[in-house]
Amino acid sequence: MTMPQETDPLLGPGPGPGSESSRPRLSKHLRTEIDPAHGDLILLLCYIITGLLDSSAVFIWGSFVSMQTGNTVYFGLGLVGTDDDRWIKSGVSIAGFCLGSMCFAAFHRAFPARRRWVLCASFLVQTLCVSLAALIVTMFRPSRDAPLSWMVLVPLALVAFQSSGQAVASRVLNFNGLTSVVLTSIYCDLFSHPDFLSTKVVGHAEEVRRLGAVLCLLLGVVLGGLWAHSSVGLMGALWTAAMLKSFIVGAWLWWKGKNEDE
Repeated sequence: MTMPQETDPLLGPGPGPGSESSRPRLSKHLRTEIDPAHGDLILLLCYIITGLLDSSAVFIWGSFVSMQTGNTVYFGLGLVGTDDDRWIKSGVSIAGFCLGSMCFAAFHRAFPARRRWVLCASFLVQTLCVSLAALIVTMFRPSRDAPLSWMVLVPLALVAFQSSGQAVASRVLNFNGLTSVVLTSIYCDLFSHPDFLSTKVVGHAEEVRRLGAVLCLLLGVVLGGLWAHSSVGLMGALWTAAMLKSFIVGAWLWWKGKNEDE
């Protein structure tokens, strides 16, 4: 057994040679600009989230939380007279989405838009918004026939607010056609393509993305419909969306940086 010497450190051996550089490495990793290649996969996942949230929200709340075209129609009809309060919910959703667009766009303008920590922070805020909405719905469980109150309007506004973050991210990643909140233009571009009815369409990455967007949104709608018709209802759809959003945050943390070696 080796006896301690006077020159031995009082608190034992110091930190290893690699620990001092761990913080700079982490800081450098978070400040790295991500490679936008294959970022369309994240945006296609966002289409699933959109379908999941919109289908369950329309079934329970009677308004969309992502696709604002339908909400604009509901809001306009309400201005000329209607017997229900759907137009109020639609107006709140539109306002939440517009406010979110301003906030997320300002955030990405204030900092380098494609830095890892910026994208992680953006989707983390989206995750928190959906989680807070899910928590409110879980605690108060508003039904389809529930009267108009903050228990409906607050989670509705939160989910609409975060939905705009996905659309802003599509601009940041330079996939402007994959906003995840609209399909009309995608249907037009997809079916008007000269090679749509030929095998050549497989070689067009943009056409494959458009078809993927349609299928992903449809998948999300089916999942949202299943949740809405179950005993869990909107609560299950919101928590599922929050889980998928948190997965995206983790994906950005491990995403390949620009100019990094494979």
